[in-house]
Amino acid sequence: MVTLLKDHLPQIIASAIIILLTPSSKYILRKVVRKYSSITLKTESRTLQMMQVINILINFTCLLTLAIIWGVQPQNMLVALSSIFAVIGVAMFAQWSILSNITAGIIIFFTSPFRVGDEIHILEKENPIDAVIENIFTFHTHLRTHDGKLIVISNSLFLQKIVSVEKR
Repeated sequence: MVTLLKDHLPQIIASAIIILLTPSSKYILRKVVRKYSSITLKTESRTLQMMQVINILINFTCLLTLAIIWGVQPQNMLVALSSIFAVIGVAMFAQWSILSNITAGIIIFFTSPFRVGDEIHILEKENPIDAVIENIFTFHTHLRTHDGKLIVISNSLFLQKIVSVEKR
């Protein structure tokens, strides 16, 4: 027991540091996202969605760092990750846009000139849309037309549209 502890003391200390830093980094990033969302008037549900995505990324980084600390070879991790992503890629071949929708949702959260409650006009030749942004989710955005119809548009498609915004 003593020799085991002595042999792995650096890994134990580094692991303890990573395990202690993970919640504190989540706390700090949560504060930053909340501050940003209050400055830019984002909705609470949208803020919570962004914090969930950030928490997943922090947890993944923590696990990856712990694996490196304990001696998992980067080549082995790359093989394992590529195998996992290959299986996921084959399983989601028809659903490849899920990742692009999540990415678009993050882009809309941090950089978009429109927010919930804004009246927008989507400039399309064949089917122009006048609506109010009802909600912005991780994968899609809800628009409510003036005649009460709900239009659900994926975030990646929404980012590709030319949108005119009227602030409320």
